[in-house]
Amino acid sequence: MQTFRPGQDGYSEEIAGFQTSVPTRPAVVAAAESADDVAAAVKYAAEHELAVAVQATGHGLTAGTDGLLISTRRMTGVEIDAAAKTARVEAGVRWGAVIEAAAKHGLAPLSGSSPDVGVVGYTLSGGFGLMARRYGRAADHVRAIDVVTPDGEPRTVTPGDDLFWALLGGRAGFGVVTALEFGLVEVTELYGGGLYFDTADLPAVLRAWRTWAVTAPDELTTSIAVVPLPDLPFLPAPIRGKHVGCVRIAYLGEDGDQLVEPLRTAAPVLLDTLKRLPYTDSGSIASDPPHPHPYHGTNATVEVLNDAMLAAIVDHAGPGAPVETVLIIDRLGGELARRETDGVGWDSAAEFVVRALSVVEDDVDTVRRAHAKLFDALAPWSTGRLLPFLYGAHPAGDLAAAFPAGDRARLERLKAKYDPAGRFG
Repeated sequence: MQTFRPGQDGYSEEIAGFQTSVPTRPAVVAAAESADDVAAAVKYAAEHELAVAVQATGHGLTAGTDGLLISTRRMTGVEIDAAAKTARVEAGVRWGAVIEAAAKHGLAPLSGSSPDVGVVGYTLSGGFGLMARRYGRAADHVRAIDVVTPDGEPRTVTPGDDLFWALLGGRAGFGVVTALEFGLVEVTELYGGGLYFDTADLPAVLRAWRTWAVTAPDELTTSIAVVPLPDLPFLPAPIRGKHVGCVRIAYLGEDGDQLVEPLRTAAPVLLDTLKRLPYTDSGSIASDPPHPHPYHGTNATVEVLNDAMLAAIVDHAGPGAPVETVLIIDRLGGELARRETDGVGWDSAAEFVVRALSVVEDDVDTVRRAHAKLFDALAPWSTGRLLPFLYGAHPAGDLAAAFPAGDRARLERLKAKYDPAGRFG
């Protein structure tokens, strides 16, 4: 296991993550290659009374690190058991590697919109992805978790164990997860892509999508995004340099064209990328940015999506917004509302989640204030927030608010049991 300290060659590269707006300067970095390395690093932290943080891809950084950072990016093992329809992946694995490995056996994981995101961080945060309304969250399919607890001991926990519950949806604070075992589904392709509209037509498109989405079958997972696109040559000419509304589709049925027809008539379509595609190309649906950058984001779950809320969304995230914002509304429901998991709670009553993300140019407070105006307008209908869509540095109270009150109390009790010294954030 390599270690790095400030000023040494390789230190800056080892701490670099996808999220660049959260400053981090750990006193020492342990570049783990195995669970044994992780255990040794955790014991070292205890001996030297260092706080501990973990990083694989760095997409979900919410706080800086000044103690020991355990980098798991070198732990990239993926094992597929085709007969059992399961995968076992190590802590540094990204979804793309699992998608490719599972596809060879006619299977797919419950991955998110980006194949570059780390599997462990996504799953422990309660992430939901392209087939969520049909199969639920990735967390719902976890069979076992390998974890090194704050005492430096490796454990394997399964459903029914209190530590399994705390890790699954609690994100961090209970140790370092070194591997996950989870179920796969028999999916090889889907109908997916996007319908792009001019922002001038956004009010009509939002209303049409809302009406259409609430009656959609569970096999459809959909969102609508309001996106300011740069004027760059790699973008298709019809949408290049425009502020657009994009309806995103991931559908497991065979009648995709017929299903989306009401949306195609809602307003003139600038670009239509919908088609059948192999699940290995599912990252093309959202085409999330591939390069590290500074960003901040928050969200709110809601049980309704009324006209007043849609008007607020257009006002605060459209072309006239004071801060350029990517605004996404996800349709929830389906299996997300029905399935219960042996993990931290989920707002199963919510019908939609509204999320905002902005690039941090200079001052993150400017972005926070702009987002606050939007979510203050939505507050009368908000039921909570979701942990996986809190991007960048947030006050501890904001992060705590992502958990139901009863779960917060249970997490605090388990935190005192497993990490009495409070080394893990």
